[in-house]
Amino acid sequence: MEVHAVQQCTAFEGSRCIASGALADVVGKVKEAMDRDEKASILIFDDYTSELVEVDFRGSVADVLAKLETSAAESGPAVQTPEMDPAAPRGPGRPRLGVIAREVTLLPRHWDWLNSQPGGASVTLRKLVEEARRANIERDKVRHAQETTYRFMAAMAGNLPGFEEAARSLYARDAARFNDFTDSWPADIRGHARKLSLAVWG
Repeated sequence: MEVHAVQQCTAFEGSRCIASGALADVVGKVKEAMDRDEKASILIFDDYTSELVEVDFRGSVADVLAKLETSAAESGPAVQTPEMDPAAPRGPGRPRLGVIAREVTLLPRHWDWLNSQPGGASVTLRKLVEEARRANIERDKVRHAQETTYRFMAAMAGNLPGFEEAARSLYARDAARFNDFTDSWPADIRGHARKLSLAVWG
């Protein structure tokens, strides 16, 4: 999963959406709902990935929000490398690129070709990756939307009628069938699934 800070999220109590927006705002509303009914079953979804957001709800609303702020302040980059550390020494003229060294396995003919390119293997690989990213940006957006929508559907609609057909329609990029098979779902679940899937249909 791509590492990112949770910015926007949506909370469901059963099949009903009870809050959507900035994480702190949603968490505050969820805490109030849980205080009203300690048996409430509430799930919070990250709007970007549809991963479940784990929150420590012990204490008051202020306590919960304070722990949330502390957690956000303490979270740093997933990988810390010398190039990313401002205090790390560097050679003369070498820019801080934030590069990460990892193993790449290629056939000998691939290495021969890369090493023959201007700038060598590392520069050439970076250029190839950037070109591929630009060329595939729309396809990547569609795939991300499909994965995000399916993850939410599996969690909230896995037992609802038409789930499997809706999932197949999602990956087939058939908007009409997707809407048909989700039409009978509870309004909030249906609405959120359709919102998440917008990028799939272009």
